[in-house]
Amino acid sequence: MESGPAIFAGMVFCLFGSGLLAWIATSVRRHRPVAQGVSPVASVTVASLVSLTSLVVGVWCLTRL
Repeated sequence: MESGPAIFAGMVFCLFGSGLLAWIATSVRRHRPVAQGVSPVASVTVASLVSLTSLVVGVWCLTRL
């Protein structure tokens, strides 16, 4: 992978994953729903998996330099 696109993609994935994780933590701490109309446990679980997957993909992109 070329270094320019790998750095850009890795940073985008890492920023998205960390932002989503921070939003989930803030929502849970304030007892607000993460997603409207969905079970609170299911929405936190799915959103956490998406954010962690995004962080893992971002780290993988950054290690491919």
